[in-house]
Amino acid sequence: MARAGQRGGAAEQTGHGAAVVEVRVPDGAWLVRGTDGRLTAFGFNSEGVLRWTERRAGFPEWDGPELLPVPRLSHLTVAQGANGYAHLVGRRLAETEDAPLPIDVVHAVQYQTGRALGTFRGLGQWHTKSRQNALKFGVPVVVVDDGGTVHILVRNAGKGLVLRREGKTGKWEGWKDLKGSKLHDRPAAVATSAGTVEVLAPGEAPAGYWVRDKPHGAFERRPDIPLSVLPGSVRGLETSPGRATFYWTDPANGGLVAHRPGSWLIPMGGAPAEDSLTVLRATVDGEDCAVFAYRDADGRVMAAKCGSEEEQNGLWWAPTGLTALGSPCLAVDGAGRVTLGAFGADGRPRISRRNDEPGMVMGPALAI
Repeated sequence: MARAGQRGGAAEQTGHGAAVVEVRVPDGAWLVRGTDGRLTAFGFNSEGVLRWTERRAGFPEWDGPELLPVPRLSHLTVAQGANGYAHLVGRRLAETEDAPLPIDVVHAVQYQTGRALGTFRGLGQWHTKSRQNALKFGVPVVVVDDGGTVHILVRNAGKGLVLRREGKTGKWEGWKDLKGSKLHDRPAAVATSAGTVEVLAPGEAPAGYWVRDKPHGAFERRPDIPLSVLPGSVRGLETSPGRATFYWTDPANGGLVAHRPGSWLIPMGGAPAEDSLTVLRATVDGEDCAVFAYRDADGRVMAAKCGSEEEQNGLWWAPTGLTALGSPCLAVDGAGRVTLGAFGADGRPRISRRNDEPGMVMGPALAI
């Protein structure tokens, strides 16, 4: 939540947005590019979803914030499919304390940039018989496969993993138990261009690892992977066709680690605060790259890049000039530039686009 008294340190331009008294930063891809090339930034508060929309692709003018009512969200996660649709999945608290279902999951879709958001639909949750267990239902993680099928993964009260997804006809299937035990909240899920979905769920025991090979097929449990992961810090990215790489914070030294299942761990340096890492695959200086950004303990946003699957060659972490509350977010704008978003202490997003200079040199931040 944005709080007064914490100021960003970036050189800023002034946009047209108004200050927001209360804003919380979503998980996932809260800065997304639509099919028309325009960017959308999402936040949320106690009244609903907040949306800022780029007026023209790649230009500094924005509209917003626009309030899209959906009260009592405790968390919001944003994911995007290959078709450009933005999927918003919330963890919603019941209207009254004695409601039979104290927490449920809701889902809505933005099909076109700036257009009306689809109605938030309630999807229930795994625990329907025990109120005590229902209160322990975790934070949804969302992944959209290359066919547009939405998958929602949540840790349940028993610290296992459950799944709800769209079926072949577009109707939602029921909740499925993927098993697992002693898992941390918020696993990582990656949909690849080969049609597969991979899920890595670290925990107190070795990390659970699931793979779905075929569209609408079953998730198969693969051998657990002995990993030491800061809870909530794991992220995933397709780094070559059909192959996922997972990144997380090592709790022993606070640095980042890269891992492709079946290979070695690769130290990446850096010092992210909590679970603030964001990852993106993009073309930078004509090269296929993995791009990274995080918020450090002082609130500064740091960024780095490397050739895709070349983390072993080392990364140079540099300040972007932005400060942030919550996690920053990376996207590619309508002009093909790597774009970094970060929420300031006043509740307004800041947008910074990569300069034409070699490396990850970001331009001035625009407060929208």
